[in-house]
Amino acid sequence: MLLRPRHLYAFFCSFLVLAFALSAQQKQPEPLATPILGFSPPHAAAEHQLESTFQTIPSPEKARGWHRTLTAEPHPAASERNNYLADFVADEWRKQGWEDVTLRRYDVLHSLPRRVSLEMIAPIQFTASLREDAYDADPDTKNPAVSGSFFAYSASGDVTAEVIYAHSGNPEDYDLLRKKGISVEGKVVLVRYSNPYSYRGFKALTAEREGAAALLIYSDPAEDGYTRGKVFPDGPWGPESHIQRGSITYDYIVPGDPTTPGWASVPGARHIAPEESLSLPKIVALPLSWRDAKPLLENMNGPEAPKDWQGALPITYRFTGGVKVHVKVDMDASMQPYTVVEARLRGSELPDEWVLVGNHRDAWVFGGVDPSSGTTSMMELTRALGELKQRGIRPRRTIVVCSWDGEEFALTGSTEWGEQFADDLKRKLVAYLNVDESVAGAATTAGPEGLSFSPSAVASLAPMLVQASKDVRAPSGKSLYEAWRATAMRDSKESTPPLDSELVETRIGSGSDHTVFLNHLGRPVINLGFGGDYGVYHSMYDDHYWMAHIGDPAFEYHVALTRIWGLVALRLANSDVLPFDFGFNAAALEQFLRELEQQNRVQPRRLSLKRLHGRIAEFEKEGNLLRGAVAHDLLSSSPSPEKMQRLNEQLLQVESNWLDPEGVPGRPWFQHLLYSSRYTYAHLEFPGLTEAVEKQDWKLAARQAALLEKAFEKNAKLLRSARSSWGKNIR
Repeated sequence: MLLRPRHLYAFFCSFLVLAFALSAQQKQPEPLATPILGFSPPHAAAEHQLESTFQTIPSPEKARGWHRTLTAEPHPAASERNNYLADFVADEWRKQGWEDVTLRRYDVLHSLPRRVSLEMIAPIQFTASLREDAYDADPDTKNPAVSGSFFAYSASGDVTAEVIYAHSGNPEDYDLLRKKGISVEGKVVLVRYSNPYSYRGFKALTAEREGAAALLIYSDPAEDGYTRGKVFPDGPWGPESHIQRGSITYDYIVPGDPTTPGWASVPGARHIAPEESLSLPKIVALPLSWRDAKPLLENMNGPEAPKDWQGALPITYRFTGGVKVHVKVDMDASMQPYTVVEARLRGSELPDEWVLVGNHRDAWVFGGVDPSSGTTSMMELTRALGELKQRGIRPRRTIVVCSWDGEEFALTGSTEWGEQFADDLKRKLVAYLNVDESVAGAATTAGPEGLSFSPSAVASLAPMLVQASKDVRAPSGKSLYEAWRATAMRDSKESTPPLDSELVETRIGSGSDHTVFLNHLGRPVINLGFGGDYGVYHSMYDDHYWMAHIGDPAFEYHVALTRIWGLVALRLANSDVLPFDFGFNAAALEQFLRELEQQNRVQPRRLSLKRLHGRIAEFEKEGNLLRGAVAHDLLSSSPSPEKMQRLNEQLLQVESNWLDPEGVPGRPWFQHLLYSSRYTYAHLEFPGLTEAVEKQDWKLAARQAALLEKAFEKNAKLLRSARSSWGKNIR
């Protein structure tokens, strides 16, 4: 039977009439539909029916076609191809029936190389290729439009100096060098990408602060090469010439266009001079393949580095000794337009409440995984929702979709768009659902359990995400929920699967387009994606061949991601009461606070957090009471639309109340009291408090704790008031 209601309310009604008629014919009651958080039973039944229809639409073959188109040519931000893809996405969304399709232009400081070179001049002569090898198996690797090695926003410069190996380039690595009597001032520092992981922009800032003249970052096979398994084109890991391009902007201080910090770079906007920007590096930097780094490392003759600094190359890694290089980087920093594509399906009942879904479009080269797997899933999502709209089924709330530009450079497109529409977003945005990479792993090496589902979310939305996963089928044939638990148990090497409360990662760092919505605007976010073996990040080999032969040959994971993305979006858009769980949220936050105390050995004589624990407990109590009252009344009665609307406004206000307009000390753009990121992009909870404690600045820590106490007290009162109002005149 093909359902064609004019909008969702009519869909609910027609579904109930049909259910009543069938019940009367069969003379026995129909079983209740599986409950959905935030839905009354009849609306949950209608939502399940709608979701079943939605899930039949996404197609692996359609996904394969999207992916081939998106990855046909290199398409970095500001390139002709990326601008073509902006028009392509806009045209497709119009064909799919999306409304208000708009291309938003932002004039931003862009960064591209004119010329880069690296030569070893002692003890032997060697010229680095700074290029990646082509393979006959993959014709795309022979595309002449592929760039060589460069870091966006590197400073220009010409440096001749000794090379120092500094392991991962984190502060503790320089501390060890100092203990060994080795200074990097005026030297060229050579570091590895991931041991442990830290964002390349943090490595650049750290080297800059240490006084280094230049920075080289290479991919050691210990992290993403042959020691992990088969390499491209035979496996998912990086071959000897693969280069991890990237940006080294300091977007953990201020993301977005470096010349419009805190305001949108719309045409005609004021721009500061680049030298005034807090986010632009002042150090010369280049990425290297391990093939280009090996001659530098193996020709050192100084003291041997410790065991945990040794990599996988068949050489002895040394701190320094006799290697001198000439590095030349000439960058073109100019203003260029970036384009965000925006569209929406206007809500049938609540058009001024928005659910936002998005993915970035720009890639360093072909972007097979990053971002085109996500773009592929997004295009299938918009096609499926567009088809529902063509059948007359609209969401209750407006669904907005955006194709971001310039994410790879400084999280730029989403940041500028978020800053441009900040006032509307703070009032109207229910949640942002981000997919950067939908399939960042190799299904061909994942084993019987398959790729790992690895979402993250603010804790208030974690329970609804777990619940939604039970209604999506994974490529393994299990429900996504069952597959998720199985891979989580496998990856953690535990003998039992995790609890539902442990499935969602509720610690959220930075490095993707959710940043502006969570950290600057105070809106809830969810990140979705599958992961596994993947060693060609930001290289030429991250392309359609890798995905079609190694990553997701059947394109089933792309479709599974579309389905869970769509279900979460539809439930947020159609729910009677927004499915925030502030009781669960508080429990997670209490755990974060206890970890802060334990890891930093916080002594009450220096900083008492007793009052803050009490405020969190009060917030948890009120969250649990409100959740119970709402669930009971949705099940047993029919609250009026006006009452539910008032409650939803209060629930959204809770999330807004976590913002502090003064921001994190030293980083005022980041305004969320609960969530931020470290300079490495790693998650950082209670950012102002945590950074003060780690610096042992107890006066600042006390002020930050007081801000948190006030926010928790305010939100506990808000939830108490919401429960009181909800309990009156239910109908």
